[in-house]
Amino acid sequence: MEAGKTPLSWVLGYDRREAGPLENTWVAHYRLSELVNKGYINTNEGRGLLMSAGLVDIVWQVMWAEGFDTPDEMLEKRLDNVEGYAVFVHGWTGNQSIWENLPGMVVKANRNLVALAVDHNGFGGSVFVDETPTLESCCPPSAMSTMEKLVNLLKLRRQQGQTQTKVINFVGHSMGGAALFYLNPINWRLGEETRYAIAPALLLNDHLHKAFYTTLGVGIGLVDRLRIFEPIERLIKPSMIDVLSGGASDFVKNAHSVQYDETPRGITSATFQAMGLLQNREIAHKWDSFRVMLGHRDPLVGLSPMMDLLSLMEIPAGNVRVVAGTHYMFSVGHDSAFQHAQNRDLALQDILNLHAQAFALQKSGQLVGGSRGFG
Repeated sequence: MEAGKTPLSWVLGYDRREAGPLENTWVAHYRLSELVNKGYINTNEGRGLLMSAGLVDIVWQVMWAEGFDTPDEMLEKRLDNVEGYAVFVHGWTGNQSIWENLPGMVVKANRNLVALAVDHNGFGGSVFVDETPTLESCCPPSAMSTMEKLVNLLKLRRQQGQTQTKVINFVGHSMGGAALFYLNPINWRLGEETRYAIAPALLLNDHLHKAFYTTLGVGIGLVDRLRIFEPIERLIKPSMIDVLSGGASDFVKNAHSVQYDETPRGITSATFQAMGLLQNREIAHKWDSFRVMLGHRDPLVGLSPMMDLLSLMEIPAGNVRVVAGTHYMFSVGHDSAFQHAQNRDLALQDILNLHAQAFALQKSGQLVGGSRGFG
């Protein structure tokens, strides 16, 4: 296809681009409103997505592996002529940066994959129009709906008339991991998507944590309305961030602290309440391309309640991996380097394996060896 004629012509509308965090990786940064203003995205479609999600904007970065700085005239073809995309979905009070080196590790291990790390549903650069959004707009099902709409808007999937096989690999952590359960498989071709949920905060059976998050959300909402409680919040915040990102690197801990300060309290309050009050059990039991990683001492996602929930949903035992680690089991902190470094390598291999299995399935229409469970 000619330049500007592929489905990914929007990649030339980046805000800026730079060398990635790992050697021979490159990053381009995007903002949906700017792509609409520059004419790279249809105005009605772009603004329609923002209106449906209640967002002012959606911000993301694209990462790929290359031994040289890809010139603009090659960028469109380079990012379109691939096997698929790994879409990283962060959790509460986070943003695209919390993934650290994992997206770069994925694209370096398979240069036929391109990674997208997205700020979503009220955090980072993807802020809500309303600083006190409804619980329905910031819950996991809504986050997944926004991700699916964004993937479709950016035309990452195989388009009509194309013969090239492409797989969309969703990787979610915490609230982002919970969101992955709500993908609608009816809208996807055989082998077209995979989902990898790390420490998914799907609390449908976890009554203790549901009560905790609901109460925490209500408390943060009171701070938003009654500034007299701000001194108490300043005392609570460090311990809350430490619990949220315990075992993670200093970079991740700082990212959460900064994001917490920059996010309107009404959004944080609604997000925590939405997690605690979520009752939506309309989850399709399609698990062939779905894997879960849980930490044995995760203070935010109870291991036993989560295992009970996964059992009720009939997820095969081979699709669930329990590792030694905390809620941020893939981020290598000072006190968790030995365990978390291994977990990150396992997560990397799991993502690559899922992609390879789905890619083969989409091409052949048949399950291949190793497609059940991990490995």
